[in-house]
Amino acid sequence: MVVSLAEIRRTSGEVFVEGCPTRVVLDHIMSKWGVLVLLALTDGTLRWGELRREVQGISEKMLASTLRTLEADGLVVRTSYPEVPPRVEYALTDLGRELMERMLPLVEWVAVHAEEIVPAGA
Repeated sequence: MVVSLAEIRRTSGEVFVEGCPTRVVLDHIMSKWGVLVLLALTDGTLRWGELRREVQGISEKMLASTLRTLEADGLVVRTSYPEVPPRVEYALTDLGRELMERMLPLVEWVAVHAEEIVPAGA
């Protein structure tokens, strides 16, 4: 299902206007860390340490901030278990899974064409 920008504007309003909710959502999900965290959770539930290992290079502070943002957006759910030591797991919500169904083709395209766009060693 290919949709044109004109169709998006007609049904959802202007996506280029400053302060538009669309811009906020795009900022959250298309940021470097937002995309990688969502992608890491695509295959299932992960604990904090597993996410840190999966999303290499992310700091604890940035992971915490990204997870809070994605949770507030309703894309990620945090489940805390009252155990010793405490166990916390993160997973995509239904909305997050729907988003990733649409985002995975983009990620696949990037993976296929990355070396054409960014030459090795650049």
